[in-house]
Amino acid sequence: MLRFFLKAVLLLLLVVVLLLALLRLAAAQREKQDQSSAPPRGAFVETASTTFYVQSAGPEEGAPVLLAHGTAAWSGFWERELGLLANAGFRATAYDMPPFGYSDRAADGDYSRSAQATRILDLVATLPAPPVMVAHSFGAAAATEAVLRNPQAFKGLIIVDGAIAMNGNATQSKLPAPLRPMALRKTLIAATATNPLATRYLLRAMMHNKDAATDTYIDVLQLPQNRSDTTAAYADWLPSLLTPAVDSLSRKPANYADLPIPVRIIWGDKDTVTPPAQAEALASAINQDEVIYLAGVGHIPHIEASEAFMLALLSILEEMR
Repeated sequence: MLRFFLKAVLLLLLVVVLLLALLRLAAAQREKQDQSSAPPRGAFVETASTTFYVQSAGPEEGAPVLLAHGTAAWSGFWERELGLLANAGFRATAYDMPPFGYSDRAADGDYSRSAQATRILDLVATLPAPPVMVAHSFGAAAATEAVLRNPQAFKGLIIVDGAIAMNGNATQSKLPAPLRPMALRKTLIAATATNPLATRYLLRAMMHNKDAATDTYIDVLQLPQNRSDTTAAYADWLPSLLTPAVDSLSRKPANYADLPIPVRIIWGDKDTVTPPAQAEALASAINQDEVIYLAGVGHIPHIEASEAFMLALLSILEEMR
């Protein structure tokens, strides 16, 4: 009996290893496109630190709004909002935050908040006027880092379900041992973030309104994942998600108290990825009484409740204009 059990376990392990190897191979076969495959509606912007792929809409003279996406998304995830903001007279720009989308990836693999904040500030320096930063999910971490480093570069900050991991008493954590070898990180990413069979599941897992994970949004998320070396680039990035540096400005509540620009918070009241308690902690750090909660909404308000989200966003932008 024991021998049969051991054989069964060994067979199961072999099947898992084979499946993971096939997922790595499939990722390598898919990831053949270069940056030139970026949608022609966008443009590449050279900055002092990197080349960004951006998508813009609205009158050139409109008040600038900069849109930051979350994990594994890209500027295309804001396409509807770009059009609505343009219709309201704003000059809206969504950018691909490296390593996602079509922007240049970091040659040194550095995706720390500090390095990302430098890239964002260099992009902001190319704009004609300080923008209002609208930052969602994990994109809010680097965007808020940039705002805290140089608030004068921005007109305002709107945090949308921000995954900032604010904790002034945190000690620096280490990447889990199984994820330290690059080969294992690539295997994990190939099985999850860059696996087209997992996209819908991962998107729905972050949402309260599951039906909002439509085929259109799945296709949008998957489009840039065919770019060459996407899995390797995500593997370089993963430590910045799992072990953010404790000395990041955005992790310390005390750094938010004296911001000289207006800050507003929009949050889904059913968010289980970044629960409302995190919104309240941010509001307390900023000395702000109000969090704008969207009822019955999870972690991705702009696709779960697009009309309610845009009403809230446009109201705030009019205040900050």
